[in-house]
Amino acid sequence: MKTITRWSKDMAFESEYDGHAIELNGATGPDGKRLAFSPKALLLSGLAGCSGIDVVDILAKMKVPFTQLEIEAESEPVAEHPKVFQDIIIEYKIDAAPADEDKVKRAVSLSLEKYCGVAAMLRKNSAIVPKITLI
Repeated sequence: MKTITRWSKDMAFESEYDGHAIELNGATGPDGKRLAFSPKALLLSGLAGCSGIDVVDILAKMKVPFTQLEIEAESEPVAEHPKVFQDIIIEYKIDAAPADEDKVKRAVSLSLEKYCGVAAMLRKNSAIVPKITLI
């Protein structure tokens, strides 16, 4: 795996991977909103995507039907440098049947504890706290 990240201007960068590009920016606009993904936001998205791929695959093998899955990953940095994440809360909102809730919990647990490499890397510094909401 290899990415190439190039500085554009100010605090803006573009990162490429396998023909795809994403903008990163450490700055905020006049309205206080981020101008693009921050590097730390990308880490949270990477965790959600990595785990989400696992969960979808595991639930398919368990034959658990669902049509919606949304994953929210949230954390705050510590006050001192390096400003690493405190606990990471990751919530899986899924429209699985209540009868399948234990299977969803098992899929999330397998992802976060065994299969998701991003979770394994982040867990070395921050606790990852899963939450499951049936919608």
